[in-house]
Amino acid sequence: MGEPWPPQPQQQRLPGPGNASEPPAWPSAAGGPGTAAPGGGGAAGTVSPWDIALCATGTAVAGENALVLAVLFYTPSLRAPMFLLIGSLALADLLAGLGLVANFAVRYLLRPPSEAAELAAAGLLLAAFSASVCSLLAITVDRYLSLYNALTYHSERTLGFTCAMVLLMWLLCLGVGLLPLLGWNCLRDQSACSILRPVTKDNAAVLAVTFLLLFALMMQLYLQICKIAFRHAQQIAVQHQFIATAQATSTRKGLSTLSLILGTFALCWIPFAIYSLVADSSYPAVYTYSLALPATCNSLINPIIYAFRNPDIQKSLWLACCGCIPSTFSSRPRTSSDV
Repeated sequence: MGEPWPPQPQQQRLPGPGNASEPPAWPSAAGGPGTAAPGGGGAAGTVSPWDIALCATGTAVAGENALVLAVLFYTPSLRAPMFLLIGSLALADLLAGLGLVANFAVRYLLRPPSEAAELAAAGLLLAAFSASVCSLLAITVDRYLSLYNALTYHSERTLGFTCAMVLLMWLLCLGVGLLPLLGWNCLRDQSACSILRPVTKDNAAVLAVTFLLLFALMMQLYLQICKIAFRHAQQIAVQHQFIATAQATSTRKGLSTLSLILGTFALCWIPFAIYSLVADSSYPAVYTYSLALPATCNSLINPIIYAFRNPDIQKSLWLACCGCIPSTFSSRPRTSSDV
Protein backbone atom coordinates (compact mmCIF):
# COMPACT_ATOMS: atom_id res chain seq x y z
CA MET A 1 0.00 0.00 0.00
CA GLY A 2 1.26 3.51 -0.67
CA GLU A 3 4.25 4.64 -2.70
CA PRO A 4 7.10 2.27 -3.51
CA TRP A 5 10.45 2.28 -1.89
CA PRO A 6 13.05 4.17 -3.99
CA PRO A 7 15.41 1.75 -5.77
CA GLN A 8 18.84 1.29 -4.26
CA PRO A 9 21.08 -0.03 -7.06
CA GLN A 10 24.13 0.09 -4.87
CA GLN A 11 22.76 -2.63 -2.59
CA GLN A 12 22.92 -6.32 -3.36
CA ARG A 13 19.39 -7.76 -3.51
CA LEU A 14 18.76 -11.30 -2.34
CA PRO A 15 16.71 -13.57 -4.60
CA GLY A 16 13.31 -14.57 -3.38
CA PRO A 17 9.59 -14.18 -4.05
CA GLY A 18 9.50 -10.88 -2.18
CA ASN A 19 12.07 -9.28 -4.46
CA ALA A 20 10.26 -9.37 -7.76
CA SER A 21 9.76 -5.65 -7.26
CA GLU A 22 10.87 -2.99 -4.86
CA PRO A 23 10.61 -3.88 -1.15
CA PRO A 24 7.02 -3.64 0.06
CA ALA A 25 5.83 -0.95 2.37
CA TRP A 26 4.03 -1.92 5.53
CA PRO A 27 0.99 0.07 6.53
CA SER A 28 1.01 -0.28 10.27
CA ALA A 29 2.81 -1.59 13.25
CA ALA A 30 0.47 -4.53 13.40
CA GLY A 31 0.79 -5.79 9.88
CA GLY A 32 -0.57 -5.37 6.39
CA PRO A 33 0.39 -5.70 2.78
CA GLY A 34 3.14 -3.75 1.12
CA THR A 35 3.50 -1.90 -2.11
CA ALA A 36 5.59 -2.55 -5.15
CA ALA A 37 4.70 -0.06 -7.85
CA PRO A 38 3.05 3.31 -8.32
CA GLY A 39 -0.67 3.59 -8.83
CA GLY A 40 -1.54 0.94 -6.29
CA GLY A 41 -0.53 -2.04 -8.42
CA GLY A 42 2.33 -4.48 -8.35
CA ALA A 43 5.24 -4.57 -10.74
CA ALA A 44 4.04 -4.68 -14.37
CA GLY A 45 0.46 -4.79 -13.10
CA THR A 46 0.92 -8.09 -11.26
CA VAL A 47 -0.53 -8.88 -7.85
CA SER A 48 1.79 -10.29 -5.21
CA PRO A 49 0.80 -13.77 -3.96
CA TRP A 50 1.68 -12.57 -0.48
CA ASP A 51 -0.84 -9.75 -0.74
CA ILE A 52 -3.48 -12.19 -1.99
CA ALA A 53 -2.77 -14.43 1.01
CA LEU A 54 -3.06 -11.48 3.41
CA CYS A 55 -6.31 -10.35 1.80
CA ALA A 56 -7.75 -13.89 1.98
CA THR A 57 -6.69 -14.14 5.62
CA GLY A 58 -8.34 -10.81 6.35
CA THR A 59 -11.57 -12.00 4.74
CA ALA A 60 -11.59 -15.18 6.84
CA VAL A 61 -10.73 -13.21 9.99
CA ALA A 62 -13.59 -10.78 9.38
CA GLY A 63 -16.08 -13.57 8.73
CA GLU A 64 -15.17 -15.60 11.80
CA ASN A 65 -15.20 -12.69 14.21
CA ALA A 66 -18.44 -11.34 12.73
CA LEU A 67 -20.01 -14.69 13.65
CA VAL A 68 -18.72 -14.42 17.22
CA LEU A 69 -20.08 -10.88 17.54
CA ALA A 70 -23.45 -11.95 16.12
CA VAL A 71 -23.71 -14.77 18.66
CA LEU A 72 -22.84 -12.46 21.54
CA PHE A 73 -25.22 -9.74 20.35
CA TYR A 74 -28.26 -11.96 19.76
CA THR A 75 -27.86 -14.13 22.89
CA PRO A 76 -29.26 -12.32 25.97
CA SER A 77 -27.59 -14.74 28.37
CA LEU A 78 -24.14 -13.72 27.15
CA ARG A 79 -24.03 -10.38 28.93
CA ALA A 80 -21.45 -11.12 31.62
CA PRO A 81 -18.29 -8.98 31.80
CA MET A 82 -16.13 -11.82 30.49
CA PHE A 83 -18.23 -12.05 27.31
CA LEU A 84 -17.95 -8.30 26.87
CA LEU A 85 -14.18 -8.74 26.81
CA ILE A 86 -14.51 -11.58 24.31
CA GLY A 87 -16.69 -9.28 22.21
CA SER A 88 -14.05 -6.55 22.41
CA LEU A 89 -11.43 -8.99 21.13
CA ALA A 90 -13.73 -10.17 18.35
CA LEU A 91 -14.48 -6.59 17.30
CA ALA A 92 -10.77 -5.75 17.23
CA ASP A 93 -10.00 -8.82 15.11
CA LEU A 94 -12.95 -8.06 12.83
CA LEU A 95 -11.59 -4.57 12.19
CA ALA A 96 -8.12 -6.03 11.63
CA GLY A 97 -9.52 -8.35 8.98
CA LEU A 98 -11.38 -5.50 7.30
CA GLY A 99 -8.21 -3.44 7.48
CA LEU A 100 -6.26 -6.10 5.60
CA VAL A 101 -8.92 -6.18 2.88
CA ALA A 102 -9.07 -2.38 2.71
CA ASN A 103 -5.29 -2.21 2.55
CA PHE A 104 -5.30 -4.57 -0.44
CA ALA A 105 -7.95 -2.47 -2.15
CA VAL A 106 -6.05 0.77 -1.54
CA ARG A 107 -2.90 -0.70 -2.99
CA TYR A 108 -4.28 -2.40 -6.08
CA LEU A 109 -7.66 -0.81 -6.83
CA LEU A 110 -7.43 2.84 -5.86
CA ARG A 111 -6.37 5.00 -8.81
CA PRO A 112 -4.86 7.49 -8.52
CA PRO A 113 -3.15 6.53 -5.23
CA SER A 114 -4.12 8.61 -2.23
CA GLU A 115 -1.88 9.36 0.74
CA ALA A 116 -4.95 9.97 2.90
CA ALA A 117 -6.35 6.53 2.03
CA GLU A 118 -2.96 4.94 2.72
CA LEU A 119 -2.69 6.59 6.12
CA ALA A 120 -6.32 5.76 6.96
CA ALA A 121 -5.77 2.07 6.17
CA ALA A 122 -2.56 2.14 8.21
CA GLY A 123 -4.38 3.75 11.13
CA LEU A 124 -7.20 1.19 10.97
CA LEU A 125 -4.75 -1.70 11.18
CA LEU A 126 -2.73 -0.02 13.91
CA ALA A 127 -5.82 0.67 16.03
CA ALA A 128 -7.33 -2.78 15.42
CA PHE A 129 -4.27 -4.79 16.33
CA SER A 130 -3.57 -2.52 19.32
CA ALA A 131 -7.11 -3.19 20.55
CA SER A 132 -6.63 -6.90 19.97
CA VAL A 133 -3.50 -6.95 22.14
CA CYS A 134 -5.17 -4.83 24.83
CA SER A 135 -8.26 -7.05 24.81
CA LEU A 136 -6.11 -10.13 25.35
CA LEU A 137 -4.41 -8.34 28.24
CA ALA A 138 -7.84 -7.42 29.66
CA ILE A 139 -8.98 -11.04 29.42
CA THR A 140 -5.83 -12.12 31.26
CA VAL A 141 -6.43 -9.56 34.01
CA ASP A 142 -10.07 -10.63 34.25
CA ARG A 143 -9.10 -14.28 34.66
CA TYR A 144 -6.59 -13.33 37.34
CA LEU A 145 -9.18 -11.35 39.30
CA SER A 146 -11.75 -14.13 38.96
CA LEU A 147 -9.37 -16.48 40.79
CA TYR A 148 -7.71 -14.02 43.16
CA ASN A 149 -11.05 -12.54 44.32
CA ALA A 150 -13.28 -15.52 43.67
CA LEU A 151 -15.77 -14.66 46.44
CA THR A 152 -16.29 -11.02 45.45
CA TYR A 153 -15.59 -11.27 41.72
CA HIS A 154 -19.21 -11.13 40.53
CA SER A 155 -20.10 -8.20 42.79
CA GLU A 156 -17.01 -6.13 42.00
CA ARG A 157 -16.75 -6.79 38.27
CA THR A 158 -20.04 -5.25 37.24
CA LEU A 159 -21.06 -4.92 33.62
CA GLY A 160 -21.03 -1.11 33.84
CA PHE A 161 -17.49 -1.03 35.21
CA THR A 162 -16.30 -3.42 32.49
CA CYS A 163 -18.00 -1.34 29.78
CA ALA A 164 -16.26 1.79 31.05
CA MET A 165 -12.86 0.09 31.03
CA VAL A 166 -13.41 -1.34 27.54
CA LEU A 167 -14.51 2.07 26.25
CA LEU A 168 -11.42 3.72 27.74
CA MET A 169 -9.22 1.05 26.17
CA TRP A 170 -10.78 1.57 22.74
CA LEU A 171 -10.38 5.35 22.96
CA LEU A 172 -6.70 4.85 23.68
CA CYS A 173 -6.30 2.43 20.76
CA LEU A 174 -8.19 4.74 18.41
CA GLY A 175 -5.84 7.52 19.45
CA VAL A 176 -2.89 5.31 18.50
CA GLY A 177 -4.55 4.62 15.15
CA LEU A 178 -4.84 8.34 14.45
CA LEU A 179 -1.10 8.93 14.82
CA PRO A 180 -0.24 8.26 11.15
CA LEU A 181 -2.86 10.79 10.04
CA LEU A 182 -1.54 13.34 12.53
CA GLY A 183 1.93 13.35 11.01
CA TRP A 184 3.62 10.39 12.65
CA ASN A 185 4.61 8.86 9.31
CA CYS A 186 7.52 8.68 6.90
CA LEU A 187 5.78 9.54 3.63
CA ARG A 188 7.87 12.70 3.31
CA ASP A 189 11.14 11.00 4.24
CA GLN A 190 11.40 7.50 2.79
CA SER A 191 14.80 6.94 4.39
CA ALA A 192 13.16 7.14 7.84
CA CYS A 193 10.65 4.36 7.08
CA SER A 194 10.72 1.05 8.86
CA ILE A 195 9.37 -2.24 7.53
CA LEU A 196 6.11 -1.08 9.10
CA ARG A 197 5.50 1.69 6.57
CA PRO A 198 4.38 4.42 7.04
CA VAL A 199 5.67 4.09 10.61
CA THR A 200 9.17 5.48 11.12
CA LYS A 201 12.03 3.37 12.43
CA ASP A 202 11.98 5.03 15.85
CA ASN A 203 8.22 4.69 16.25
CA ALA A 204 8.33 1.06 15.10
CA ALA A 205 10.93 0.35 17.78
CA VAL A 206 8.72 1.97 20.42
CA LEU A 207 5.72 -0.07 19.30
CA ALA A 208 7.70 -3.31 19.29
CA VAL A 209 9.13 -2.69 22.77
CA THR A 210 5.68 -1.75 24.10
CA PHE A 211 4.25 -4.95 22.66
CA LEU A 212 6.96 -7.08 24.27
CA LEU A 213 6.41 -5.35 27.63
CA LEU A 214 2.66 -6.00 27.44
CA PHE A 215 3.29 -9.63 26.62
CA ALA A 216 5.70 -9.89 29.57
CA LEU A 217 2.94 -8.49 31.80
CA MET A 218 0.50 -11.06 30.44
CA MET A 219 2.95 -13.86 31.16
CA GLN A 220 3.51 -12.58 34.70
CA LEU A 221 -0.24 -12.58 35.32
CA TYR A 222 -0.45 -16.06 33.84
CA LEU A 223 2.21 -17.32 36.25
CA GLN A 224 0.24 -15.82 39.14
CA ILE A 225 -2.89 -17.56 37.86
CA CYS A 226 -1.01 -20.87 37.82
CA LYS A 227 0.14 -20.34 41.41
CA ILE A 228 -3.40 -19.58 42.57
CA ALA A 229 -4.79 -22.58 40.70
CA PHE A 230 -2.14 -24.83 42.22
CA ARG A 231 -3.02 -23.57 45.71
CA HIS A 232 -6.71 -24.25 44.99
CA ALA A 233 -5.84 -27.76 43.84
CA GLN A 234 -4.05 -28.43 47.12
CA GLN A 235 -7.06 -27.25 49.09
CA ILE A 236 -9.36 -29.37 46.96
CA ALA A 237 -7.22 -32.44 47.55
CA VAL A 238 -7.73 -31.98 51.29
CA GLN A 239 -11.47 -31.24 51.20
CA HIS A 240 -12.60 -33.95 48.73
CA GLN A 241 -15.88 -32.20 48.09
CA PHE A 242 -17.92 -32.49 44.90
CA ILE A 243 -18.31 -28.74 44.54
CA ALA A 244 -14.59 -28.28 44.92
CA THR A 245 -13.97 -30.95 42.28
CA ALA A 246 -16.25 -29.12 39.87
CA GLN A 247 -14.39 -25.90 40.60
CA ALA A 248 -11.07 -27.68 39.94
CA THR A 249 -12.35 -28.89 36.57
CA SER A 250 -13.44 -25.38 35.71
CA THR A 251 -10.08 -23.95 36.79
CA ARG A 252 -8.15 -26.46 34.69
CA LYS A 253 -10.32 -25.66 31.69
CA GLY A 254 -9.75 -21.94 32.14
CA LEU A 255 -6.00 -22.43 32.48
CA SER A 256 -5.79 -24.62 29.38
CA THR A 257 -7.77 -22.05 27.38
CA LEU A 258 -5.56 -19.24 28.62
CA SER A 259 -2.48 -21.30 27.74
CA LEU A 260 -3.79 -21.75 24.20
CA ILE A 261 -4.52 -18.04 23.84
CA LEU A 262 -1.16 -16.86 25.13
CA GLY A 263 0.77 -19.65 23.41
CA THR A 264 -0.67 -18.97 19.98
CA PHE A 265 -0.33 -15.24 20.57
CA ALA A 266 3.38 -15.63 21.34
CA LEU A 267 4.09 -17.94 18.40
CA CYS A 268 2.24 -15.67 15.99
CA TRP A 269 3.41 -12.23 17.10
CA ILE A 270 6.75 -12.36 18.93
CA PRO A 271 8.88 -13.30 15.86
CA PHE A 272 7.35 -10.41 13.89
CA ALA A 273 7.73 -7.98 16.81
CA ILE A 274 11.41 -8.84 17.24
CA TYR A 275 11.98 -8.62 13.48
CA SER A 276 10.34 -5.20 13.29
CA LEU A 277 12.59 -4.09 16.14
CA VAL A 278 15.87 -5.05 14.46
CA ALA A 279 15.13 -4.89 10.70
CA ASP A 280 14.98 -1.92 8.37
CA SER A 281 13.64 -1.18 4.91
CA SER A 282 16.69 -2.66 3.19
CA TYR A 283 15.77 -6.19 4.30
CA PRO A 284 14.22 -8.43 1.62
CA ALA A 285 10.45 -8.16 1.46
CA VAL A 286 9.97 -11.91 1.72
CA TYR A 287 11.13 -11.79 5.35
CA THR A 288 8.50 -9.23 6.27
CA TYR A 289 5.72 -11.11 4.49
CA SER A 290 6.68 -14.52 5.88
CA LEU A 291 6.55 -13.20 9.46
CA ALA A 292 3.55 -10.91 9.01
CA LEU A 293 1.25 -13.60 7.63
CA PRO A 294 1.48 -15.81 10.77
CA ALA A 295 0.98 -12.68 12.90
CA THR A 296 -2.30 -11.87 11.17
CA CYS A 297 -3.37 -15.49 11.57
CA ASN A 298 -3.57 -14.94 15.33
CA SER A 299 -6.82 -13.08 14.70
CA LEU A 300 -7.99 -16.14 12.78
CA ILE A 301 -7.21 -18.47 15.68
CA ASN A 302 -8.79 -16.44 18.51
CA PRO A 303 -12.46 -17.05 17.57
CA ILE A 304 -11.77 -20.75 17.00
CA ILE A 305 -10.45 -21.06 20.55
CA TYR A 306 -13.47 -19.31 22.04
CA ALA A 307 -16.08 -21.03 19.87
CA PHE A 308 -14.86 -24.53 20.55
CA ARG A 309 -13.88 -24.20 24.20
CA ASN A 310 -16.52 -21.95 25.74
CA PRO A 311 -19.68 -23.96 26.50
CA ASP A 312 -22.00 -20.95 26.43
CA ILE A 313 -20.84 -19.83 23.00
CA GLN A 314 -20.95 -23.44 21.80
CA LYS A 315 -24.55 -23.71 22.97
CA SER A 316 -25.54 -20.51 21.18
CA LEU A 317 -23.82 -21.65 17.98
CA TRP A 318 -25.67 -24.98 18.05
CA LEU A 319 -28.99 -23.21 18.57
CA ALA A 320 -28.29 -20.71 15.80
CA CYS A 321 -27.06 -23.25 13.26
CA CYS A 322 -29.16 -26.34 14.04
CA GLY A 323 -31.96 -25.10 16.26
CA CYS A 324 -31.12 -27.70 18.89
CA ILE A 325 -28.45 -28.77 21.35
CA PRO A 326 -26.84 -32.24 21.08
CA SER A 327 -27.71 -34.65 23.87
CA THR A 328 -24.01 -35.13 24.57
CA PHE A 329 -23.49 -31.42 25.13
CA SER A 330 -22.24 -30.59 28.62
CA SER A 331 -24.71 -28.62 30.73
CA ARG A 332 -22.17 -27.67 33.38
CA PRO A 333 -22.95 -24.19 34.72
CA ARG A 334 -20.51 -21.40 34.01
CA THR A 335 -18.14 -20.41 36.78
CA SER A 336 -15.71 -17.59 37.30
CA SER A 337 -12.82 -19.72 36.09
CA ASP A 338 -14.16 -20.23 32.61
CA VAL A 339 -12.66 -18.15 29.83
